[in-house]
Amino acid sequence: MSPRLEDLPLRDDLRGMSPYGAPQARVPVALNVNENTHPVPKEVADDILDAVALALRDVNRYPDREFTQLREAFAEYLGHGLTREQLWAANGSNEVLQQVLQAFAGPGRTVFGFAPTYSMYPLLARGIGSRWVAGERGVDFTLDADSAAAQVAEAHPDVVLLCSPNNPTGTPMPIDVIERVYESTDGIVVVDEAYWEFAPRDERSALTLLPGRERLVVSRTMSKAFAFAGARVGYLAADPTVADALRLVRLPYHLSALTQAAAVAALAHAPTMLATVDDIVAQRDRISATLEALGYKPFESWTNFVLFGGVEDPAATWQGLYERGVLVRDVGLPRTLRVSAGTEEETSAFLDALASIDSAS
Repeated sequence: MSPRLEDLPLRDDLRGMSPYGAPQARVPVALNVNENTHPVPKEVADDILDAVALALRDVNRYPDREFTQLREAFAEYLGHGLTREQLWAANGSNEVLQQVLQAFAGPGRTVFGFAPTYSMYPLLARGIGSRWVAGERGVDFTLDADSAAAQVAEAHPDVVLLCSPNNPTGTPMPIDVIERVYESTDGIVVVDEAYWEFAPRDERSALTLLPGRERLVVSRTMSKAFAFAGARVGYLAADPTVADALRLVRLPYHLSALTQAAAVAALAHAPTMLATVDDIVAQRDRISATLEALGYKPFESWTNFVLFGGVEDPAATWQGLYERGVLVRDVGLPRTLRVSAGTEEETSAFLDALASIDSAS
């Protein structure tokens, strides 16, 4: 008889926990995990394949442990005067965040975030034996600088995780909130900008706050705007001493040669890869406008998804959409559902399916 999980000598603080997960199902329109549903353009894919093929010639050797070329490519992409010494990368932004917590949190330490927020934050914190403390947001999931700073100061966290814009709500985070939170703590402040490319172009990224703030970390990902979710590439910008700290906890050669080659090739085509962002933003805004017309309450979003309220029975609506070939996400917030902005055709399929549910009810 196979042993049960409860029969294994699992850490006590992991007992009863649930792993991160989202439904994976074969449906015509999957809009539940905030992917960029636009395919990688052929010319970019061809260059990536060529780069990976070249890297395969030396795959019998360990990769560049410092992923120097990739860090240089990230520095050039981000701008703001950043150098490769200020960049770090890993297998998805989740691993980047995990390494940050391994270096600066851990047993007996506290990780703080404002709920509701990215559901991986508490899992990452608890996974390394840290205490997770959830602060509170205001009306419509917004954050006020005074309130945010006061909550952080009271909690005395070792690491603060700020999702900007926020997942799963899409809520913008004003730059003054980040400034005040940083001033209110002696810990590491991580600004997770996984969705920043979908924010208005005239808004300030937390990257502009890096000079003179050695405890500030700005995390990004290639999964969303770069349509690179399957490649698993995340990165951060910070003071070079942060990268030195992460070297203490990273696994040897943690970024494969193939991953490095693929990411460098994709970054060389940044303008082409990012061309889909405007299309996605247009569909996001179309979703919000149509949802409002249908009587729902879409929350403000600077991301590639829309959280909408006014859903009387989220489980029934989710099921009705699924039966019509559309997969969305129930994130557990009362009377809400979340939908990713896909292509024009996918967006139309979602809106038509939702309208048909409404008309049938």
